[in-house]
Amino acid sequence: MTSKIVKIQKLGFPWETEDPFLITVHHKDAYPPGNDEQGPNVSLEGRNLGQDFTLRDGFRMYHGTTVPGFPAHPHRGFETVTVTLEGLIDHFDSYGSAGRFGNGDVQWMTAGKGCQHTEMFPLVNQNKGNPLEFFQIWLNLPAKNKFAEPEYKMLWAEDIPEVQSASANGQTTTVRVIAGNMMGKSGLEPNSASRANDKNNHVGIYVIRMEPEAVFTLPSVSATMTRNLYYYQGDRLNIDGTVIEKYNRVKLAGNEEITITNGPSESYMLLLEGEPIQEPVVSYGPFVMNTEQEIRDAHTEYQKTQFGGWPWGRPDPVNKRDSGRFAHHADGRVEKR
Repeated sequence: MTSKIVKIQKLGFPWETEDPFLITVHHKDAYPPGNDEQGPNVSLEGRNLGQDFTLRDGFRMYHGTTVPGFPAHPHRGFETVTVTLEGLIDHFDSYGSAGRFGNGDVQWMTAGKGCQHTEMFPLVNQNKGNPLEFFQIWLNLPAKNKFAEPEYKMLWAEDIPEVQSASANGQTTTVRVIAGNMMGKSGLEPNSASRANDKNNHVGIYVIRMEPEAVFTLPSVSATMTRNLYYYQGDRLNIDGTVIEKYNRVKLAGNEEITITNGPSESYMLLLEGEPIQEPVVSYGPFVMNTEQEIRDAHTEYQKTQFGGWPWGRPDPVNKRDSGRFAHHADGRVEKR
């Protein structure tokens, strides 16, 4: 390894991350046309419905039985950042919020002291396929914020900053700034209890697209932060003289300028970086706390309270096919796009 590359690792499922991040999952499913219930208009025979994580005929149903996705489930102690690239996701939660987002939108949800939510994948197109691709990133909360009030925010695709950099050969790199700062542009404001809310924590979430043979340099930020580049689509990169094949995680030094030279194909990367929280992490399924007792407490409280209950009648609700992109918040605010 060079001084700038600390580690190279093949990507699995989920992707391995480092403090302050917990896990990242890259979902990519080629869903077929939808039926009247916004589920797949094909036979589901032979699938392990309810636990369908095997890619078959190009898609998975996950925990869904009619519509693919993740029916009502609880979280406590961390945040989910859902970065959509293509397709639509329906959101419902135990505090009464609901919405539909996708095609570049980002949902930032602070679970904090506890909430239930859904992520269902409505197949709204009946005459053509419904491809879906997104990242779900789990960002930890420090102990002082693990019991924060749950909060849900939409970062709409039209509002998310992008920066472009042309190399000497004229080829362009485009960076979508979900969180952090790149080339003088800052991401939209995250939730109030988020680790990303304090700029000193250097939390960065960036989606990078490089044209063939483009050259781009990541800035030096901090010697103490973690910095991981996930190369998920393309042919190959060259970083500091090292050839990187696609579907690898590259752990990079945070206090070095890192020059990335793309190969002959368009390349796509996710960059996650931030100062580590450096607190104990005890996780069990959907709960991430600091001690085993706090995990036991989370289970007990969820059994008693259901983290606010579930007002939606069914565990896997979806919005109307023609609802479009929107967010209806628990306080009555409505955003439409």
